[in-house]
Amino acid sequence: MPALREALLNAVVHKDYASGIPIQISVYQDRLMIWNPGELPPDWTIEKLLGKHASIPFNPDVANIFFRAGMIESWGRGIERIIEACREAGTPEPEAVCESTGLWMTFRFLPEHQGATEKKASQQVSQEKLGGKLGEKLGENRRAIISGMINDPNISVVALAKRLGISRTAVENNIKWLKEKGYIERIGPAKGGHWQVVP
Repeated sequence: MPALREALLNAVVHKDYASGIPIQISVYQDRLMIWNPGELPPDWTIEKLLGKHASIPFNPDVANIFFRAGMIESWGRGIERIIEACREAGTPEPEAVCESTGLWMTFRFLPEHQGATEKKASQQVSQEKLGGKLGEKLGENRRAIISGMINDPNISVVALAKRLGISRTAVENNIKWLKEKGYIERIGPAKGGHWQVVP
């Protein structure tokens, strides 16, 4: 929890608010991923980000507010604190991937927290199939919608919108597209029915 808390604080402080794109959190059977629409300082690499580095907040005023509120103990130690917290909890160190549109921070769950039932194993395989070419074709929001339906076939449009950080209309439009393309089906009525992801 301390690592996730610090990662969320980092995402808020370093987010590119000019983009208008929200911070996104995706929860899977084996991992939790946080995506932040921002960018690393010029000439920075992932290796430098994960190592000892100076504090260069993307939004200094936001960082200062968090610091004054006591939510940030010291500047420039966010990533270090995340790694330390994971080590203390005995969980894998987070993985960071920088893309042109933002930064991914992935936290892997321990095997005992991934679930061992046949249903969960099947769900995990289904989620892995969302990667590669199909994942690229679907896009992040549609992939997250399918993932949400795999995890909870009874999930509502409102819950999906809240989980993805997008509007209900955006979710409904994406669901309409997925249904038209044959990726998902609605079994039963709007109330009392459930989603089915087509193999």
